[in-house]
Amino acid sequence: MHRPAGGLALLFLLEALWIFCNVSGLHGALPTTPKCDEPLASPLPHTAFTSSSVFSNGYAPGYAKLNRRGGAGGWSPLDSDHYQWLQVDLGSRKQVSAIATQGRYSSSDWTMRYRLLYSDSGRNWKPYHQDGNIWAFSGNSNSESSIRHELQHGIVARFLRLIPLEWSKEGRIGLRIEVYGCMYWADMINFDGQGVISYRFKVKKMKLIKDVIALRFKTSESEGVILHGEGQQGDYITLELRKAKLQLQINLGSNQYGSIVGHTSATTGSLLDDNHWHSVVIERYRRNVNFTLDRHTQHFRTNGEFDHLDLDYELSFGGMPYSGKPVGGGRKNFKGCMESINYNGDNITDLARRKKLDTSSFRNLSFSCVETHSFPVFFNATSFLQLPGRAALDIVSVGFQFRTWNPNGLLLFSNLDDGTLEVSLEDGKVVVHVNVTKAARHYRVDLTSGSDLNDGQWHAVRLVAKENFAMLTIDGEEASAVRSTSPLSITTGGTYHLGGYFLQTLFPPSQRYYQGCMQAIMVDDQPADLHAVEKGTLGAFENVSLDMCAIIDRCMPNHCEHGGRCKQTWDSFSCTCDGTGYTGATCHTSIYEPSCEAYKHLGRSSDTYWIDPDGSGPLGPFKVNCNMTEDKVWTVVMNNLPPKTTVTGSSRDRRTILQVNYSASMDQVTAITTSAEHCEQRIAYSCRMSRLLNTPDGTPYTWWVGRGSEKHFYWGGSGPGIQKCACGIDRNCTDPKYDCNCDADHTQWREDSGLLTYKEHLPVSQVAVGDTNRAGSEAKLTVGPLRCQGDDNYWNAASFTTPSSYLHFATFQGETSADISFYFKTSAPYGVFLENLGNTDFIRLELKSPQVVSFSFDVGNGPVELTVHSATPLNDDQWHRIMAERNVKEAVLQLDQTYRASRPAPAQGHTRLELFSQLYVGAAGGQRGFLGCIRALRMNGVTLDLEERAKVTPGVKPGCQGHCTSYGMYCRNGGKCVEKYNGYLCDCIATAYDGPFCTQDVGGFFEAGTLVKYNLLPEDAAGAMKDSKVLTHHLKPLQEVNLTKEEVVFSFSTSSAPAILLYVSSRTQDYMAVVLRQNGSLQVRYNLGGLKEPFAIDVDQRNLANGQPHSVNMSRVDRSITIQLDHYPAVSYTLPDASDTKFNLVKTLFLGKVYETGHVDPVVIERYNTPGFIGCLSRVQFNGVAPLKSALRSSSLSTQGTQTTVAASPASYQGKLVESNCGASPLTIPPMSAATDPWHLDNTDAEFPFNEERVIPDGVNRDSAIIGGIIAVVIFTILCTLVFLIRYMFRHKGTYHTNEAKSTAEPAGESADTAIIGTDNPETIEESKKEWFI
Repeated sequence: MHRPAGGLALLFLLEALWIFCNVSGLHGALPTTPKCDEPLASPLPHTAFTSSSVFSNGYAPGYAKLNRRGGAGGWSPLDSDHYQWLQVDLGSRKQVSAIATQGRYSSSDWTMRYRLLYSDSGRNWKPYHQDGNIWAFSGNSNSESSIRHELQHGIVARFLRLIPLEWSKEGRIGLRIEVYGCMYWADMINFDGQGVISYRFKVKKMKLIKDVIALRFKTSESEGVILHGEGQQGDYITLELRKAKLQLQINLGSNQYGSIVGHTSATTGSLLDDNHWHSVVIERYRRNVNFTLDRHTQHFRTNGEFDHLDLDYELSFGGMPYSGKPVGGGRKNFKGCMESINYNGDNITDLARRKKLDTSSFRNLSFSCVETHSFPVFFNATSFLQLPGRAALDIVSVGFQFRTWNPNGLLLFSNLDDGTLEVSLEDGKVVVHVNVTKAARHYRVDLTSGSDLNDGQWHAVRLVAKENFAMLTIDGEEASAVRSTSPLSITTGGTYHLGGYFLQTLFPPSQRYYQGCMQAIMVDDQPADLHAVEKGTLGAFENVSLDMCAIIDRCMPNHCEHGGRCKQTWDSFSCTCDGTGYTGATCHTSIYEPSCEAYKHLGRSSDTYWIDPDGSGPLGPFKVNCNMTEDKVWTVVMNNLPPKTTVTGSSRDRRTILQVNYSASMDQVTAITTSAEHCEQRIAYSCRMSRLLNTPDGTPYTWWVGRGSEKHFYWGGSGPGIQKCACGIDRNCTDPKYDCNCDADHTQWREDSGLLTYKEHLPVSQVAVGDTNRAGSEAKLTVGPLRCQGDDNYWNAASFTTPSSYLHFATFQGETSADISFYFKTSAPYGVFLENLGNTDFIRLELKSPQVVSFSFDVGNGPVELTVHSATPLNDDQWHRIMAERNVKEAVLQLDQTYRASRPAPAQGHTRLELFSQLYVGAAGGQRGFLGCIRALRMNGVTLDLEERAKVTPGVKPGCQGHCTSYGMYCRNGGKCVEKYNGYLCDCIATAYDGPFCTQDVGGFFEAGTLVKYNLLPEDAAGAMKDSKVLTHHLKPLQEVNLTKEEVVFSFSTSSAPAILLYVSSRTQDYMAVVLRQNGSLQVRYNLGGLKEPFAIDVDQRNLANGQPHSVNMSRVDRSITIQLDHYPAVSYTLPDASDTKFNLVKTLFLGKVYETGHVDPVVIERYNTPGFIGCLSRVQFNGVAPLKSALRSSSLSTQGTQTTVAASPASYQGKLVESNCGASPLTIPPMSAATDPWHLDNTDAEFPFNEERVIPDGVNRDSAIIGGIIAVVIFTILCTLVFLIRYMFRHKGTYHTNEAKSTAEPAGESADTAIIGTDNPETIEESKKEWFI
C-alpha cells in the first residue's frame, strides 16, 4: 500500500471532504436507504423456496419462513449430509444486509453452522466472504431461538442458497430463515466486446483538477479496457483488466525533455474474471488519488509536478475510442456488464439509455446483462468428479480449463483398457504420463508443458493421444504444443476421474487430489453435461461444489508488510521477509533496535549499525554511526558534501545551491532528531571577499535550508531569529562593525563556523551561496554530519505508585496487525500492564504471577491467551522486556528475548480487532493494578508519551529510577554504575580503564627516562620539578598508610631489559618492586622488614622482553602472595616467618623509573634504573588507584611546555609520555564474529532497503587509495628505522647537572641516577637530548 507523506495530510483531509460531498449524491455501487432492514423472505410465495431434497410433504422448503409453524414447522431434507441446500428466489436483485435462522418448530432439528451462497441468475454461485475467507455462519442450538447475523459487507443478489455444514446431533437438518435488506435498482449495459460508449465533453478540451469515477462491472474475461481518456498534450487516464487484475494508469503531464515523467500506474484486485459484480471508485484531487475496489482502498500520489488532467473531446467506456491513439497496442475491449457508471456527477448508463451518448459502435445495445454459460466445478482435498467417456476407442481426446494456487495436483486420471492415463500439475507445469502394456510390450509417454500455471488464472489444457502420437497444448498455443511420436497404442477405458482418485489400482497416479476449479470439461471430444451430473443422472462426485468456483486470493490485499513477498497455496499464505529488515509471519517486526541508545544497553560498542526508529512503522531501517562515549551516546548521520567545497560565480540573483544528501531519507532523519535530547551540526564558511549574512542590517547573501524546506538566516554558533554568526554572539569578530567575519569583505581568508543546535531545524538540506562572482572572491563551504545525542523514547517511563493508578490514551488501532513492546520492573507479584476493550473484542497484557506473563485477546473467535513462564521471578525490581504481536497469521509473546510462546490464527474466523474504549496503561476496570515502572511503551511503531501523561495523573510519576539494578552488569573492571534520570553511566574513575563500559585499556608509551610518579600520601607531595609536568587528579590517595595487603594489576610490552616496571616506596625501609631482569624474566622484590635481604620471587624464567603484551596480576594478604602471569595458572608464594607483614608508611608509586628522596633498594637502582623502562604500560592499578591513567587523564590541566605547580597533586610525570594501549593484553575470548552478529556491519555492506545513491563518495579512487596507502607505509617504515638509529646513537649523550650536598660522597661505580636519588635536596633535572618528531 502506498502511504501518503506526512506533509500531505491536509490535502487528503480536503480531498476527503470534497469526495464526501460528491460521492454522497452518486447512484453508487450499493445505494443506501435510511435503513436497509426490511424482511425480504417472509412475503415471498412458497414457490420462491426450493431445496436439494425434502424429507416429506410437510417439510417442504416453502415452510422455511422465520417464526412460521406451517406444515411440519420448517424445512428438512431427505438426507442430512453436506450436499443439501435451501434456496430463495427474491424475485429481483435486492440489497441484502442481514440473515436470521431458526430450527424446525418444536423439534430436535436445527442447523448449527452454514454457508451462504448468492447469485443473480441461480447459477455460477459465489460464497459469501468475510475476513479473507469463505465465511461459515454460526447457527442455532435449539429449535426456537432466532440467530441473526449482520453482513459485514452488504451483497446484491436475486438468489440466495444456504448450505448446512453442521446440524443437531439429536435430530437432523432443520431450518427456517429470514433475509433482511431492501430494494436495489441500477442502470445496466451489456458490452459485447465490440461496442464502446463515448462520453463527449461539452467543450473541446477539459482541464480537470478533480475527478470522481464510480462503476460496477462483471466479466468472465481477464483482459479488457473499462475506460479511457487522453489529451493531445500527453495526459491520459486508463482503467483496464490485465490478467484479471484491475490496473489504473494516469498521467497528468510529462515534459519533452524527460526530466518530468508523469506516468503513474496502480494495480489492485485479482480473480476479477469470476463473472461476479465488483465495484470501483476512483477519486482524484490534484495529484492525490484514492483507488477503491470492493472496499479496499489504495492511496497514492501521481508522479510529476502537474495537477490537472487535460483531456480532449471524450471519455470512452468499454474500450479504446476509434478516433483516439491507443496508449498501447493489442488492447481488447471490455466484454461483460457494467452498471451505475458515474463520471463527475453524470450518470453515464442513464444517458446511454436515453440515447444522449454515442453508442453507434454497438451491434445490438442491451440494457440487461447477458449471462455466460460456464459451469465451474470446485474441488477440495477430498473431492473427485467421475465422468463417463466412450470405451474401446483408439484415441484419447480430453480438454478442460483449470485455475489453482497449488503447484501440484491431480487434474485427470483414467484407467485405460490396458494401462493408465494421468494429467497432473507438478511444480506449476502440466505433466502427462501414459503407461500402456499390450502384447507383452510396454509403452510409456511423458509430456510436460507450461510454467507457473498455479498463478490463479484460468489455463486451458488439451490432450490428444493415439497410435504413435501424442500432443499436449496449453492455453491454445498450437505453436508451442508438445508432441511425441514414441511408439504408443491406446484403447480407452470409458471412465475419467477429475480432481482426485482415491481407489486402489495397480498403477496409482503420482498425485492423489487437486484443490482448485475446472470448467469447459470435454472427454472423448464430448462436452461434459454437468447439469446431468448435478441432478444425479450422469457420473458421480464426492465433496464437489458444482456451478461454483470458490477460489480466494489470500495475497490480495497483501498482508505481508514492509515489502515482504506473499506466496500462497489453496489454504494459506506465507510471507518471505528476506532482505526487508523485518521478521515475523507478516514481516511486521523490525529485526533492528530503534536507536544507538538501545544498542549501547545491549552492551554494544561504537560501530556502524542499522537502526529502525519507528519499529514496525512505515520507515525502513537505515545505517548510522553510533559513538558510545562514557556518558553519552551519539548518533551520527553522514552526508555527501565534501569538506571545504569551493563555490565561485554565485550572486544574489543567481545563487549557487549546494544540495546536502544524507545516508537516510529526510523522514528517517526526522525520526532521529524528534526523539533525541540534543542535536548539532557544524557548518563552516571560509571566505575571501565573499560576504555571508550581510550583517548588521542587510539582506543575507547566503542562507541554508533545513527540515521542512524552510530557509534560515542564522549561522553556526547563533540561534533562530538572530542574523548573526558565532563571532557576533561572542563579540569577537575581526571587524566589530559586523556580526560575521566574512561580512567584513576582507581580501584575506576568514571563516565563520559553529554548531547549529536547534534540532527542529536540522538537518541542513541545502545551502544557497550568493556572493562569489566578483574578481578575487571565493568561498569554501563545509557541512558536517548530523550528530544527535540520547533517545527520549527509549527512556520515556512512568512509575505507578498505587494499584488504582493508570494512564489513558486514545483507542489502539491495530485491526489486522498489532505489536506492543515495553520494559517493566516491579517488586509486586501481579498487575495488569495495559488493556483496551471493544464490544466483545479486547487486548490485554498482564503479569499474572511472579513468573508468568500473559497476552490475551479476542477478535471475535473467543478469548485467546498466550503465557510465558520465566525460570526466575520477574518481580526482582530489574528491567524486563515484553514484546507481543498479533496478526492474521499468528500471535506471539516474547519475554526478555529468551522465553517465547506463539499460536497460529484459526484457518477460518474473524481477523479484525475492533476496539472502542480508551487504552488503559497500568490498570483496567476491575483488574489488578500494576505497581512499578513501565518504560519505552511502543505500539505499532509509535512510542506513547508516558512521562507527559504522568505529569497530570494522580498516582503516577514521570520517569523511573533504578536502572543500575538491570544494567550495572555492563560496567566492567570495577566500574561503578551511576543512576541518571534517563538511563545510567559507568563511572570508570576508580579503575584503570575508560570507555562507556570501562573496558578500554588506558596505557602509555614510555621513552628512556620517562617516569610516572604517584604520591600515595598527599601531604608528602614533592615540589615542582623543572621541565616536568606536575598534575592533579581527582582520584583520592590511599588513606591506609600501613598495608597488610596489596592488589597490583598491569600489562606491559617491551623489547628492552633490564627495567623497572613498578616500584612502591615508603617513609621507612619498606618497599615493593616489580622488575625485568637482564635476561628478560620477571622478578618481584618485597622488603617489609625483619629480613637481611629483600624477599625476591623469580616469577618465570621466560624472556618477557620479547615485544609481546604480558599481563601481571599480583595480590598479597599478610604472608601469602599470589602471582598470575598472562593466562597461566596463578602461583602462590609465602613470605618467610621472619619477615614483617606490614608495609609501613607507604609513600610513592613509580612507573618506568625511580626518582626518590628517601631510602631506595640500591640493587634496584644499580641494576634496573638506567636508562629506564622503554615500552608500553597499560591498565596499571594498585589498591584502587590508577596511577598511569591519573597522569594521562590529568595532562589536559597542564600547559604544554610550561612549568605548573599544583599543591598536593598525587600524579605527575617526567619526560615524554604518549597515551597508547600497545601494552594491553590480547583478548582471551574473540569478539563476536560479523557472521553471527546481526547488528554488526562489515565492509561488505548488507543488501537492505538503503539507497546508496543518496551518498556520493568524496571522489577518491579506490585503486589510487590502495597504492597511496602502500607508499605511505613504506615511507613510514624507513623514517621509523632512521629515528631509532639516531636515538640509539644519542641515548647516552645526555648531560646531567645536579647540585648535590657536598658532604655526600659518590661511591665508586655508582651511576648518576644513584647520586641524584641519594641526595636530600634534589633540584630540577635538566636533560639535554636531541628530539626527533615525525
